[in-house]
Order: sequence, then structure tokens, then C-alpha cells
Amino acid sequence: MLWSRLRLKEKHGAHFRRQHPIGPFIADFACVAAMLVLEVESATHSTDAEIAYDRRRDEYMKMRGWSVLRVTNDNVYRNLDRVCEMILSHTPPPSGDAKASPSTSPAPAGEEKR
Repeated sequence: MLWSRLRLKEKHGAHFRRQHPIGPFIADFACVAAMLVLEVESATHSTDAEIAYDRRRDEYMKMRGWSVLRVTNDNVYRNLDRVCEMILSHTPPPSGDAKASPSTSPAPAGEEKR
């Protein structure tokens, strides 16, 4: 569902790759131009070990200049339009659109930028 929407967003200047390798890790989605990683999480990302792994992974990516956004599967299914708006607010404006600027609106409830 989300991948179908992200592929359409290329028309808006944001090109996302699916299953993009970054060092020893594979990002769910990545916008190289924005150095933005998007991770879609299910309830399985709630154990202490998984949280610690995600933190190490995020730090690795941040040290290489990437920003990481995490969204839940539930939010993708329930608020797809809002999730897409939040993602696009973290990507560069389309080429030639000097007036466009990323939104500073907060992430949807339950989502955060790490």
C-alpha cells in the first residue's frame, strides 16, 4: 500500500527506493536525495532487544548523514494520506519549485523522527 503511494510521489520530486542497502542494513524505503530512511514497523518492534537493535541501526545511519522516520503498520493502514504528507514534508521540493518548502507539521500520532 505505502510503496504504491511512494512510487507515485516521484511525480512530486521524491524518488524512493524499496529495500535500499545502507552498510550492513536494509532500509524499508529510502529517498537518497533527501538522505531519508523510512521504516515501517509492526508490533514486533517492541521488545527490548529489538528496540536496542533499532537504536544501533539508527545511529549507524545518522552517522552517515541519514535521517530516519518510523511509522507503524497500523498508521499506514488507518492514516495513509497523513503518513504520506508527513513523509513528503521531509523530502526536497520538486525541481524548479523554489517557493515550496518542507512542512514543519508534527508527525502523526504514534510516529516519530529518530
